[in-house]
Amino acid sequence: MDRLDNTVRPYAWGSTTAIPTLLGTEPTGEPQAEMWMGAHPGAPSRTGRGTLADVVDADPEKELGAASVARFGPRLPFLLKLLAAGAPLSLQVHPDLAQARAGYEDEERRGVPVDAPHRNYKDANHKPELVCALTDFDGLCGFRAPAETADLLDGLGVASLKPYVDLLRAHPEDAALREVLTAILTADPEEMSHTVTETAAACDRLGGAYRPYADIAHHYPGDPGVLAAMLLNHVRLQPGEALYLGAGIPHAYLNGLGVEIMANSDNVLRCGLTPKHVDVPELLRVVRFEAGDPGVLRPEASPDGEEVYDTPIDEFRLSRYVLPEGSAPRDLTLATPQILLCTAGTVRTGEHELAPGRSVFVPAHEKAEVSGTGTLFRATVRV
Repeated sequence: MDRLDNTVRPYAWGSTTAIPTLLGTEPTGEPQAEMWMGAHPGAPSRTGRGTLADVVDADPEKELGAASVARFGPRLPFLLKLLAAGAPLSLQVHPDLAQARAGYEDEERRGVPVDAPHRNYKDANHKPELVCALTDFDGLCGFRAPAETADLLDGLGVASLKPYVDLLRAHPEDAALREVLTAILTADPEEMSHTVTETAAACDRLGGAYRPYADIAHHYPGDPGVLAAMLLNHVRLQPGEALYLGAGIPHAYLNGLGVEIMANSDNVLRCGLTPKHVDVPELLRVVRFEAGDPGVLRPEASPDGEEVYDTPIDEFRLSRYVLPEGSAPRDLTLATPQILLCTAGTVRTGEHELAPGRSVFVPAHEKAEVSGTGTLFRATVRV
């Protein structure tokens, strides 16, 4: 079992206080957006035996277990994070596995450098993800019903929004969503900036259901992603609630602290709220133009006290244990690799005592008995 020393990424949208508060450290004044736990080559966790990537590479079957290696190859197939949003992240979607493989092979064949700003596919993997709130957590997830969005936009009284309102009311769901998103992302930049400015002022004046979009526009003035965001469901998670983001689902995290887990991939197609490259044709090919409820997840408790966030993919499985004072030790040993993350209280496992924000990597079949009082998240795979 290895105690993990994890890298904090200072992305501009990060909160300056949320991760330091959890860790019990002094804020630096700089944004601290994500703390990565895993073997991702961009920032692998460090252990007493080298980086976790080095540890896994040295003996994949011992560290990951035969079943995980057979199913996912000789690598840790998930990345666990603490995510602290102090400002909205980019509006984005992720490809499915077939799209990622085809896109990666195409860009490789065309010789697009992997670090080129206009490159879409950094690897050949998909990137389903799950975020579980540790605090109140705001996000956007999936398309709202077109008729409801038409009413929302119409209520702003902004004349330049009327063409979008008419499209949303005149066409079947998938066609309406596709046409409006395409129109927003391909509009004349100067005209769009003016529309967004008028829309933001109206959202600010009206408040209520419009408040999240006024806040987004404050961070991204004139960005067409502000209007694209208004096509989506706004969701507020309470602590312990979660969202699963599958392939093709447009989404953005707006504010809050959460535990995030994803398949090990960097493949992101952006819709807006970013200065980065937006590849509109590829984006439109990947987005699923389906309206629906965002599907807030609540954990399902098992008899041993494990609370599981059920998802339809195998690369990761996230669960938590809430350990009351005086509870008996629990055996968490598995035949698959695990990362255990404490988010409240003090939890002991093996020779390690975990305070909030501290984590360990547990190799497959390694004895993992936990005790103490607090909250522990378990990340593993499903095989």
